Amino acid sequence: MKKILVPTDFSEQAENALKVAAQLAKKYNAEIYLLHMIELPADMSNPVGETRSNDLPEALFFMKLAKKKFTKLLSAPYLSGLKIHDTVEFNQAFDGIMDSSKKHGCDFIVMGSQGASGFKEMFIGSNTEKVVRTSEIPVLVIKNEHPTFEVKNFVFATNLEEQGKSTFQKVVDFAEFMNARLFLVYVNTANEFITSEAIENRLEKYMENLNFSNNEFQVYNDDSVETGILNFARKVNADLVGIATHGRKGLSHFFNGSISEDLVNHANSPVITFKLKK
Repeated sequence: MKKILVPTDFSEQAENALKVAAQLAKKYNAEIYLLHMIELPADMSNPVGETRSNDLPEALFFMKLAKKKFTKLLSAPYLSGLKIHDTVEFNQAFDGIMDSSKKHGCDFIVMGSQGASGFKEMFIGSNTEKVVRTSEIPVLVIKNEHPTFEVKNFVFATNLEEQGKSTFQKVVDFAEFMNARLFLVYVNTANEFITSEAIENRLEKYMENLNFSNNEFQVYNDDSVETGILNFARKVNADLVGIATHGRKGLSHFFNGSISEDLVNHANSPVITFKLKK
């Protein structure tokens, strides 16, 4: 964790994320890349899609406003002593976040989220959800303020499939990095029920060549995977909930859904996602 990207829209949730990122940066001697995206209306772009931002009074106004907000934000005491790169760019928020993470070689993203429900959750979504679903690097989603961000109990949900082993190694590394106890949980549901023997066989293959001690494996029965993860996390008083994401897009994402996005929307605790390697 050397370069942390923190997108901001200057909202309360975004600042909650920045406060957590600041704590991580101080603890692990990391740099913060603080990014604000200005999304210009379609009629402020030329026919080939390049923005005429340098020629527009409106664009200059938004840029100056963002710089003013940055000046105020960067004066906050909790950012004192940190190396922070603040950037304002003209782009769609999601595209800008993805481009910036690659451009600066960031290895971690911390984002704020307000959550969503109902039609908003199904049809509109949020930039946070899109980033969670597609990011190649881990994404930590923060909703509430955490004066002291510590991860003592870390719940990671798994389906125990071979495909996820390489991703799980990153989860183990992260748990050790944070000095957290890792609870590996498999949620067994009526629709996709498997026997204890089958789970034990899967677990044996899944854990092969993985060596870490501060962990515990649990099978949790519930009505759905999402509900099971949330209920188990409450049971063990989890400070952080994690899951791997497939990065589904388009109709595949619409029909299959995304448990990671559901957790971002409904979990009260912070959520971290890891991209599942193909």
